[in-house]
Amino acid sequence: MSENQNDANDDAYVIEDTGESVAEIEQEMEATAQEAISGTPAAAPQNEDFRDRYMRTLADFENFRKRSEREKADFQRYALGSVIRDLLPVLDNFDRALEHAEEGDEFHKGVSLIYKQLFDVLQRHGLKPIAESGVRFDPNFHEAVIREEDPSVPSHTVTAVLQKGYFLHDRLLRPAMVKVAVGGPEEDEPSGH
Repeated sequence: MSENQNDANDDAYVIEDTGESVAEIEQEMEATAQEAISGTPAAAPQNEDFRDRYMRTLADFENFRKRSEREKADFQRYALGSVIRDLLPVLDNFDRALEHAEEGDEFHKGVSLIYKQLFDVLQRHGLKPIAESGVRFDPNFHEAVIREEDPSVPSHTVTAVLQKGYFLHDRLLRPAMVKVAVGGPEEDEPSGH
């Protein structure tokens, strides 16, 4: 068998992740290696079967390793999700305090600095707000709590954000609570939906 044929056949041994544990895969690899060592030269077809089993086991192990690395990376990326979700009401209270304090006084300045510092820390860990208005209502990111008759804007347009929503990296932590206009001209669905 030529080297190019060997390389082509190696790709044939990549199989789906079966979810076996590392111990099971290592046990299978060890058993296959021991059987291959104890084989005789007259057992060439049997050696090919051992090689096939070994390559499949090696592919299983590689798939398991990749899946474990992917799960570990996801865990690290989203581990703070529950803590950040618990801090969202604190951010909401800061927003309310800043809305009701007179801009320019010392209290407003102090609360604003603390809020900015907290928000910057959370942003460094992947928090992204959903706070825009004037966009088309999307039930994946918005929770409509008020419907308002407004013929001046297209129907299903977010006219106000009542409570910010947030993403953690690319996962939705909390949808934005919004006011939605109805009764205006119908806007065509964007192409691609």
